[in-house]
Amino acid sequence: MNFLQGIGGTLELFHRSTLSFQTIVGEATGHPVAVFQRIDQAGYKLPIDERVLADTDTLMVFGLDHLVAEQDAHPDEINAIREWLKREGTCLLLAPHHDVGFTTDPKQQQVEYRHHGDELVPRQQRFSQYTRSLMDALNVPVVNQWGLRPAVVQGTKEIAPLTAFRDLDGLGLLNNVTTFNFHLHLPHYEVTTDDAKSVHVLGRQLIDPDRPHPFTTAGNKEFNCLLWLPPKEQRAGDILLIDSTHFTTLFGGTDSLANLWRNLALMK
Repeated sequence: MNFLQGIGGTLELFHRSTLSFQTIVGEATGHPVAVFQRIDQAGYKLPIDERVLADTDTLMVFGLDHLVAEQDAHPDEINAIREWLKREGTCLLLAPHHDVGFTTDPKQQQVEYRHHGDELVPRQQRFSQYTRSLMDALNVPVVNQWGLRPAVVQGTKEIAPLTAFRDLDGLGLLNNVTTFNFHLHLPHYEVTTDDAKSVHVLGRQLIDPDRPHPFTTAGNKEFNCLLWLPPKEQRAGDILLIDSTHFTTLFGGTDSLANLWRNLALMK
């Protein structure tokens, strides 16, 4: 199995921190992980096309580009991915990142800022224009919202266990997986369709109950963190949504996370 990560933006630090993931996938599949930047540090563009996809089984698109960069999927990229997904055994993993402070209300921005507690993140930091445009073009009925701080196990700094819907996990992604990575501002993947068969929510994460946020004020205690779109109509491949921070050791790493990576690599 060949893996290929598409990174929107110049993120060399993030690339270096994925080496453990690359090692595990390489050992599990016998193939190295190909990594590329759609736009590199020199401004050179490497669009997704047939040359990239020809020997790729799983394409991972990390949405770490700021909205102000105005990166949109080109029609040729969309057509190439759409044709590629007609091939059985393919998987498109989309990883749109958070959308912190999308409101123009400064009071709400301040509440969100205090909720995640990361002083390095401004009160408005919006990611994933490229990934969003790709999702729209491929009719993926999901949108990345907020930047939510996960709950931890009381008295520790360990992230609270996942709420896993293993009966829906036909791919076996959550085998021996109990937690993901702790990160201060994770996106909620809001499902925008009532068609329960088209999108399966496989995992939800508890939100820190001690830090107010508009999402929890509305009555929510968890956010969607792992979604699966099974094959449908002309699409023979699978589509997954999970945040890119779960594929890096920048924010830690556990045996549970390594199991997730291995399950993804060996998924059939």
